[in-house]
Amino acid sequence: MNPETEYREGLEQLAAHYESILKLLGEDPERDGLQKTPMRVAKALQVLTRGYAQDPHRVLTDALFEEKYNQMVIVKDIDFFSMCEHHMLPFYGKVHVAYIPNGYITGLSKIARVVDIFSHRLQVQERLTQQIKDCIQDTLKPMGVMVVMEAKHMCMQMRGVEKQNAITTTSDFSGAFNQAKTREEFMNLLRGESKRI
Repeated sequence: MNPETEYREGLEQLAAHYESILKLLGEDPERDGLQKTPMRVAKALQVLTRGYAQDPHRVLTDALFEEKYNQMVIVKDIDFFSMCEHHMLPFYGKVHVAYIPNGYITGLSKIARVVDIFSHRLQVQERLTQQIKDCIQDTLKPMGVMVVMEAKHMCMQMRGVEKQNAITTTSDFSGAFNQAKTREEFMNLLRGESKRI
């Protein structure tokens, strides 16, 4: 799906609902600034949830390569934006992913694509972290996977407790990362404590 030119079924109905929402909020959807807003919002929402129409497992298998490398592979500082399913407000931050290959590797950009696909669905951070880990583990069958996610939540910043600087960190891991030493190596590499070339 090209979010600039292709939209999923239901776009017109979605726009009609947003027109009703504007009325319920006390606005006039016919005034100049709002006439095109329902359709704009409908299109935006379809872009923000495009992950429902994409297969993250296929992304990984489309760039699967046999390789004997069996040390840690880390893709860190992957920017992401998602929508909290509780208030439909954004949360955003960075994802750090590590895996230890077991005969196969995938293109590095494909790890970021997996993050992108799962984050473009209505989410909670805890589930998003687990889904990324499970997808890589189930598809690549590596010796282990670890995912760490750091995010700010607009539902905490704009409403409720209104705390602007709170950061939520979640993690999930499998296989070799069940060993504290392996997790520690990953975290040290994230902090830049390893020797640099």
